[in-house]
Amino acid sequence: MALQQSFEQSGNFLFKHRGQIPVLIFLLAIPILIYSNPDLYLRLFVGQRHTLRVILTVVAILTTLSGLVLRAYTVCTTPKGTSGRNTDKQVAKQLNTTGIYSVVRHPLYLANYLIWAGILIFAMNIWAFIIVSLLYWLYYERIMFAEEAYLRQQFGDVFEAWADTVPPFIPNWSLFQKGEMSFSFKTFIRREYATIYSAIFSYVVVDYLFFLLTDVRFHGWTVPAAAWLRPSLYVLAACTLLMVAIHLIKHHTRWLEADVTRD
Repeated sequence: MALQQSFEQSGNFLFKHRGQIPVLIFLLAIPILIYSNPDLYLRLFVGQRHTLRVILTVVAILTTLSGLVLRAYTVCTTPKGTSGRNTDKQVAKQLNTTGIYSVVRHPLYLANYLIWAGILIFAMNIWAFIIVSLLYWLYYERIMFAEEAYLRQQFGDVFEAWADTVPPFIPNWSLFQKGEMSFSFKTFIRREYATIYSAIFSYVVVDYLFFLLTDVRFHGWTVPAAAWLRPSLYVLAACTLLMVAIHLIKHHTRWLEADVTRD
């Protein structure tokens, strides 16, 4: 099999499973967080609060928020049946070239990386950040290759003209052209609540890893029971109740229904 065909075939396979593979990568990163340089956690997180910890936490949250905002804007301003809204297979009735697609060709993949990059910054483990970033790059590179091969076949010169101008992954905001569809808050709630919840859940997992690597390791398993009820757990509980409520509203009412051109 030619290398180009191999790239396209593997890219299509990864495309079909792109909802599960990032979760697998995150699970594989957990042992790295636990077993690589644990003394760093002790120096940074035991005892008084360190400025570095606070700064990196803020940077992490802002990075994840930027990814969530970019993802929400992309999903909620892109028409149904176009190159940015396919899920199970390559579908493109038209080529998106306006809105966010006028500044970057793969905004959803950039958004997803920013979400996870924030979580990795919060983990404060340089090895996890490098390894997971490389895995994500290899993973998304194959998917982008397969998608663009399909779009080139579908739209020919129109795609080539767009691809020659718009960068694949690093946005060029000077190229922005307003799209036809306005942002839909209903679409945002209906389609993105699970993504937001998964990001919050991941932060809580990392927060408890810190707890295990610092308080428990430093003080032993004699840590008071109340210490296990961390603030992040209360945030997760509140978000879980909200997610359940949105899920019930989505599937049992018509409150979140949107224009058929959006979904």
